[in-house]
Amino acid sequence: MMAECQIIRLLIVEDDEGLLNSISRIMAMQPDIDVVGSYVSTEEAMETTDWSEVDVMLVDLGLPGVSGVDLIASATFQNPQLYCLVHTAHDDRESLFAALRAGAVGYVIKGMPVLETLEAVRAVSIGTPTLSPSVARYLIDEFRSRSSTKPDEALSSREIDLLHLSAQGLIYKEIGDRLSISSGTVHSHIKRIYRKLQVANREQALRRAQALGYLVPVARERDDPQAQ
Repeated sequence: MMAECQIIRLLIVEDDEGLLNSISRIMAMQPDIDVVGSYVSTEEAMETTDWSEVDVMLVDLGLPGVSGVDLIASATFQNPQLYCLVHTAHDDRESLFAALRAGAVGYVIKGMPVLETLEAVRAVSIGTPTLSPSVARYLIDEFRSRSSTKPDEALSSREIDLLHLSAQGLIYKEIGDRLSISSGTVHSHIKRIYRKLQVANREQALRRAQALGYLVPVARERDDPQAQ
């Protein structure tokens, strides 16, 4: 006896109503896909969707009002198990990285054969990253260029100040007090610094910052018991 296939609960957000209806109809014809919602805007999707009941969201980026990127960020925050597949006419670098940073795991360009879009939905439903060839090229170019410092990797003067304070071992609240900003703002700066430096934690950030010349290693004599 054949095992029952896993049903993919799919949500579609597309502001072109004709395209939305066409995609919804094709997806609903598939035995392994259940279209649980189809909307023309972020606001409509956010108002009516129970995100715990969605496995995959197929979303355009150029939505009216609140953008598709913001929708991805909000939806994946509410349901970390949700997989987002971007379906858009935009294949530019800025749109790509904004969507990926927001939480998208796939990015396909409108106009590709419908069977490829179907397979992309199925692939991301199990967490497999899926990118159109033109989009994959951007990622390859970005990876290759990471061996040298890029202009968009440059830290602002505020971020450098924050790094210096972090290197002193201060916690977010202490850093915020020094810079007259909230600990939440400090956290946002830290996340941005990690992204720019392509690191995952404080120790890696400080090492990377030193290597790039943002920080000069300083001997912390006051932490040395023998220096007292």
